Formats: sequence, structure tokens, C-alpha cells
Amino acid sequence: MRAKLGANMAQPEAPAAAGKRNLLLKKLLSQKYLQVMALLGVAWMIIFNYIPMYGIIIAFKQYVITRPISEAPWVGLEHFKAFFEDEDLPRVIWNTIGISMIKLVIGFPLPILFALFLNELRSIRMKKAVQTISYLPHFLSWVILGGILATWLADVGIINHILMALHVIDEPISYLAEPKYFWGIVVASDIWKELGWSAIIYLAAIAGVSPDLHEAATIDGAGRFKRMWHVTLPGIRSTITILLILAVSGILNSNFDQILVLRNSLNESASSVIDVYVYQTGLVNNRFSYSTAVGLIKSLIALVLLLIANSASKRINGTSLF
Repeated sequence: MRAKLGANMAQPEAPAAAGKRNLLLKKLLSQKYLQVMALLGVAWMIIFNYIPMYGIIIAFKQYVITRPISEAPWVGLEHFKAFFEDEDLPRVIWNTIGISMIKLVIGFPLPILFALFLNELRSIRMKKAVQTISYLPHFLSWVILGGILATWLADVGIINHILMALHVIDEPISYLAEPKYFWGIVVASDIWKELGWSAIIYLAAIAGVSPDLHEAATIDGAGRFKRMWHVTLPGIRSTITILLILAVSGILNSNFDQILVLRNSLNESASSVIDVYVYQTGLVNNRFSYSTAVGLIKSLIALVLLLIANSASKRINGTSLF
């Protein structure tokens, strides 16, 4: 009797499960083009991001490009020890952290301020013009911008002409040949290229702030700056926090493309960063295992920084990535 009763009770569940499957299939079929596009993205990520992770094992081997990875002899932590004993390590770390910290301190708040002030423009035509002008440099590669900067900063470039005309300097300066100017050039050019583009996400977040809050603040007598400080900024705090966490985790990334096109033998003491160091040791000097070990160390440090920043953010304001 119990068996029959259980069978009778299970019968209504089967049609319900079948109905759910049919609804799911219908939904997938109605979104078939979107699903195909999503699957292509997933396939791209698996092929180019996950499958190559097998190559990380060469950091623990003495890999030679003419032989398969499986035949390379194991050397353990030898490459990691060699990196920490390298005499160039202090200079490379100093340049990497120095450039990244300046970009973080100066370059991170500027898009927020730019978005706040751009949002306050009442003229739609002016706002579109400013947005277009600020976005344009983002779509130019660093190869093109590097050539432009090299021309502007040369002895006979426009920067020297302007400064000499204003009597700021008495004789032309070759800025890219002087290591003391390199960090400033890198930070300023990065802000110039990415300021407008980085502000897009903040503008989107600002658009999500309820207009009722602004109206209430206006009724209470708050001006533009007070509304920006007490309404707009708290409204986009979670967005700022998440982007700050990601920026902190990427503090060892110094924008390889930018530095590679701006560096030369004269400013090498200020332009040697981890990404360039890995490129030179790995591809130029064919030390593939060594450069993989350096890249793995960098990735592990980035992971630790991400976890620390995420945990600190969760404790301070309750916002985090995970």
C-alpha cells in the first residue's frame, strides 16, 4: 500500500518536471542567436584563457622551445630563486610600484571628478562635444600616441616651443631622454588617453541616482557642489569601490604597451618595469621558464592584493566583489 501510495504521489511531479524542461527549451530556442553569441564568448575564453594555463608548469621546468613541455626536466623553484636574487629586481619593483601608485592616486579620482562635472553641464550639445573630444584618444593605439608624444616632446617639439615662448625654460629639453621626466610623462599621457573613456561607467552610475534625491536636496537649499557631495557621490559609492578594488589588484600592471613605445636606452633606469622585464627575458633572451616564473609571482601577488582589498572594502563599507 505504501509503495502504491508513493508511486501515486510521484506521478504529478513528472509532468511538472517535463513542463519545466519544455519551458526551458522554448526559452533557449527563442534566444538561440543570443545563446550562440554567448557560447562563442565562452569558447574563446576557454581556448585563450584556460587551456594555455597548462603552460604554467614550465615555470618549474627548464623549457626549451624546440622540445615539448612534457620532455623538459623539472628544476623546482630554481627560477623563482633566480628572480629574487637578480640585481635588477629592486629597480624593476621600484619603477613598477612607483608608476602604478602615482596612476592610482592621481589617475583614479580624475575620471570621477570629470564625470561629476560633466554631468552638471546643462547644454546637451556642449556635453556631447566634451565627451567626444575626451573619448577620442582612447581609440588610438599606443603605437600612434607614442609617435605623437615623441614628436611633441622632442628638442624641436611643440612642448619646448611653448615653454620657451612663455620663458619657462631657456633651452630645449629632450624629455624622453631624461629619466627624471619619464614617470610624469607616463602618468600624464595615460590620463590624457583614458580620462574620458574611464568616466563612462561613472556617468552610467550617476544616471541611476534617483532624481527625487536631487529634488529633495534642492528643496533643502543644497547647491550644485553640495548635491554632488551628499547625493551623487554616495549614489555611486559602490561603483567606485568595486573599480578601486580592481585597480589595487592591478597595481603591478604598468601598461606594457605604453611603456614599451615610450622607453629607450636613455630612460631605461626609470622605465624598467615588471612587464618589460618579462618581455625582455622571455621573448628577447629566450628564457621562457624564467619569465613564466616571474609572471606567476606577479599573478599571485595580484590575487593576494585583490583578496586584501576586497576584504577591507567589505569591512569598511559593506561593498565587495565577492
